[in-house]
Amino acid sequence: MSDRFDCFVVFAEMRTGSNFLEANLNAFDGITCHGEAFNPHFIGYPNSEDILGITQSERDVDPTRLLGQIRKATMGGIGGFRYFHDHDPRVLEHLLNDPKIGKIILTRNPVDSYVSWKIAQSTGQWKLTNVKKRKDGQAQFNAAEFEQHLADLQEFQVKIMNTLQKAAQTAFYVAYEDLQDVEIMNGLARWLGASSQLDSLNTALKRQNPQPISEKVKNFDEMEGSLARLDRFNLTRTPNFEPRRGPVVPSYLAAAKTPLLYMPIRSGPEAAVQQWFCALDGVAPQDLIGKFKQNTLRAWKRERPGHRSFTVIRHPLARAHEAFCTKILTTEKGSFAGIRRTLRRAHNLPIPEGEPDASYTLENHREAFTAYLAWVKANLLGQTAVRVDGHWATQAQCIQGMSEFTLPDMIIREDEMALYLPALAMQVGHPAPAEPANLPTKAPYALAQIYDDQIESLAREAYQRDYLMFGFDNWA
Repeated sequence: MSDRFDCFVVFAEMRTGSNFLEANLNAFDGITCHGEAFNPHFIGYPNSEDILGITQSERDVDPTRLLGQIRKATMGGIGGFRYFHDHDPRVLEHLLNDPKIGKIILTRNPVDSYVSWKIAQSTGQWKLTNVKKRKDGQAQFNAAEFEQHLADLQEFQVKIMNTLQKAAQTAFYVAYEDLQDVEIMNGLARWLGASSQLDSLNTALKRQNPQPISEKVKNFDEMEGSLARLDRFNLTRTPNFEPRRGPVVPSYLAAAKTPLLYMPIRSGPEAAVQQWFCALDGVAPQDLIGKFKQNTLRAWKRERPGHRSFTVIRHPLARAHEAFCTKILTTEKGSFAGIRRTLRRAHNLPIPEGEPDASYTLENHREAFTAYLAWVKANLLGQTAVRVDGHWATQAQCIQGMSEFTLPDMIIREDEMALYLPALAMQVGHPAPAEPANLPTKAPYALAQIYDDQIESLAREAYQRDYLMFGFDNWA
């Protein structure tokens, strides 16, 4: 399979995402990862008796025998395994010095891996495949234990790096944050010699502890004080587990005459901006310019010197309510029928099987929307098998995706459109732009009818990143 390698090793540590990496490697035709082949306490996996016919006792007598078996066993493909710093040291020199063994190095912030390890110790849960069975737990930070943990990791990583440098070898580096990127996984597979590629990643394993680290550690203040001199750990960051998004250029909309480009964020005020564009130049909706490709958008920009582009952000709670009502609650054209069925059946979302009718009460709506907000939180944290759609992805992530091609000149808040959109039009030469109108949203009940502190709190938990990045206050 590979002209370069006979087998491969994943150098990793506990709680670095190595199980998830292995699951995705095994999804490629011709790639087989045999777990922790040289773990001194078991062979491959805790309940395994052998790997390729070689038992643990046979491996312990001669670990190179198992290494040789892995090299030759996968006909037409390539085999490998995961190796941690405390695995059988007798085989390490063979792994590092042999250029026919591909080296994959998986890394993660040591604080994150330590805290995850401590939580797994306290809960006894080392893998999660069903978010409903997740066990809550907190880590107790021990400064001396962490310092030893960090020293062991650094010593091992330096040894790998120096040995590979001296042997004129290079490794394929994967960060924990890269594990959700299918393109990187496909690149890794090609590096190993695989011809198959994946359209999506394995979703069986779920993140167990996606909360901010301050919520996962009992004595966080003590930990923060102990590590104050090590600012590289960035302890107060907000975790982001959303998949990367593309620029979604085909969704961009340009005015018919005025050189303005709208870069919409889904479930925002798209209809209101479109109506304003029509009023701006006195045209019908079909006269607006859309369905761009990257090359046609470049041409549009070149032909309109001085053009301006903008996007509009909406309060996260109002946007979540819009997405829920137009994509999940309804069964009309444009809704997500498949996701709707999954949310009803797999996640027990309390919405009617068909279109809501007179029997769907205000209290039903409140119950369904609160359940939806809780699901969105899990979805954005990568704990569900359903895709993160642009209609409920964070607005921060959507704008980051736009930046892969172009950034908007202006980010406008929905409640300030009447002020800033006309001013933007005047900047590109429009003499008397009209103000945009506020259009009603399609919902069986208004958000104001169900809003309370609980709903606000759920929205903040789901969209913490947007509240922080854009400074949103409470909706009401």
